[in-house]
Amino acid sequence: MTKIYNRTKDKEKRKLLRQNMTDAEKIMWNILRKRQLFNHRFRRQYSIRGFVVDFYCPQIKTAIEIDGDYHLETDAKIYDKERQKLLESLGINFIRFSNDDVFCNISKVINRLKVLLPLSKGEKKRG
Repeated sequence: MTKIYNRTKDKEKRKLLRQNMTDAEKIMWNILRKRQLFNHRFRRQYSIRGFVVDFYCPQIKTAIEIDGDYHLETDAKIYDKERQKLLESLGINFIRFSNDDVFCNISKVINRLKVLLPLSKGEKKRG
């Protein structure tokens, strides 16, 4: 079976992306890291089939993408849609937020994640 997660050949690409995270990604990482959000362990700049997603939680097979202005361009939209479709075919859930969502309304982002992310083991029902 071919390895599809965090392949060695993608290591430098992941490392470079982690070193050059956008400001919006840094804000989101501070929320997701160290199991702070619903006790889910997220990884940053995680590669799946050669594609690197901003954040990924293997336990619940969920990717979170933070999209900047570049993602509004036609070619980028087409690429993102095809990439997301391929990853979803692997059973991965996709959640997208814009940079503006993160900068201007982080509480809305967190509330949206509360709705979309499943409970982790041992977590009490959210209310």
